Amino acid sequence: MNGRNLLLIRFSAVFSVIGAVLGAHMAGSGSYAFRPIHAHILVVGWLTLFAWGVYYEVFTITSKKIAMWHTWTAISGSTGLTAGMWVYYLKPFNVSEGVSLIFYIGGGFTLLVSFVLFFMTTFFIDSKQK
Repeated sequence: MNGRNLLLIRFSAVFSVIGAVLGAHMAGSGSYAFRPIHAHILVVGWLTLFAWGVYYEVFTITSKKIAMWHTWTAISGSTGLTAGMWVYYLKPFNVSEGVSLIFYIGGGFTLLVSFVLFFMTTFFIDSKQK
């Protein structure tokens, strides 16, 4: 396993713990205020990053730059989107709605870029796979 795979899988594991804790908190408190954040943490943070980590283990990508950019936009976009959702919807800090919206949209846009970069990596798979 190379560094990119392991990095994605480790971040996936962090998101899985955060998602599980949020789910337990919602169940215990009876409040479902975190529901959209919980869902995005598990789908984008845990499942998607894990799948991309496995993808890089299974396939050899010939464009290392695209793969590197994909990895970092995936991690920062997943983090930015879910943290931005939390700040925008639950308002834990006293920041203006404009600032929280920019944070939220910035994370979502970065994640969108990572999906486009992932698509691009599929055209740079070594044809001499195992």
